[in-house]
Amino acid sequence: MIIGIPKESWDDERRVALTPAGAYALTKLGHTVVVHADAGTGSGFPAEEYRQAGAAIVFSAEEVFARADLLVKVMPPTVEECAWIPEQRFIFSTVHLGTADPRVHEILRRQHTTAVGLEFIEDAESKMPVVTAMAEIAGMLLPQIAGRFLESTHGGRGVLLGGVAGIPASKVLIIGSGTVGTIAGHSFIGAGANVTVMGADINRLRALELLLSKMVNTVLATPYNIERYTKSADVVVGAVLIHRQKAPHVLTEAMVKNMRSGSVIIDVSIDQGGCVETSRPTSLSEPVFKKHGVTHYCVPNIPSSVARTASHALNNVVLSFVEEVGENGTAAIHDSPTLRRGVYLHDGHCTHEGVAALLGWEHVSVDLLVG
Repeated sequence: MIIGIPKESWDDERRVALTPAGAYALTKLGHTVVVHADAGTGSGFPAEEYRQAGAAIVFSAEEVFARADLLVKVMPPTVEECAWIPEQRFIFSTVHLGTADPRVHEILRRQHTTAVGLEFIEDAESKMPVVTAMAEIAGMLLPQIAGRFLESTHGGRGVLLGGVAGIPASKVLIIGSGTVGTIAGHSFIGAGANVTVMGADINRLRALELLLSKMVNTVLATPYNIERYTKSADVVVGAVLIHRQKAPHVLTEAMVKNMRSGSVIIDVSIDQGGCVETSRPTSLSEPVFKKHGVTHYCVPNIPSSVARTASHALNNVVLSFVEEVGENGTAAIHDSPTLRRGVYLHDGHCTHEGVAALLGWEHVSVDLLVG
């Protein structure tokens, strides 16, 4: 099979889905790997490393899309890129329900593309390996981000996350007790902040409390509690993820208006639509905006700021699924329930309930299509 690794065309997206190590593994299995010359540049992987791994280097983005039987990328393809994809091919990429372009998915559907959403891949225990890998990185970055935008030079409250002797630490509220919430809680504790984690699952909160040795406060996420705690928070992290759906707005505009001037909101759920009513997608080059005196950080690809680490993490998770499709084609969807849960387009049908609901399409179970 010919496997294509294109250069990401989205602004500020520096990650690459497969590293030279991944290309090497695929070529050793007998596959042809076609890589755009600049695909790995933003992550510190020059074309020569891919060449040494056995990949063919090309200098035309269109050529990568046109030649590949299977495309592997990080961000969703653009309308222009979709037009380069021949019929009945495979593509692995994120979908980003919150910012999905209906035109992209309509083109892919008409071309009978089998599309796998990286964030939809899910095992029997409801664990999502790609989401988990990126969430771990994002969670570890959050204290750095929060600390920067709390600084006076960035229009923040001018307070230190960890405080100093005689001065209390900043109050950090994390809404969401999944992977991001857990890792972020641990990271903010390490920075010396006063951390509260909210979640809708009391059992999950109990486990989190034990995991972090009661070094965080845990609170049940109700509208009353969210409104109460956001009023005094210096930093609010929105880390709400609802499987297969857009994120709900758990933090309303009225709540944002009641927050302290110069406080910071980091909406990690923005790639799923955002869990803060006042959020809108930003970028790594222009990461923030102010609304009601509150700094909003709403970057959908936070891990791209440490592109090399994130690319290694993506490669480690994605490679095995690429190998399955490379070896078995469509049969891999039938044989792997984990991969099958990631498929959202197949044979001209939408096979993911969340995508179908977003686009107003009929949902057809992938099980009916692949047997």
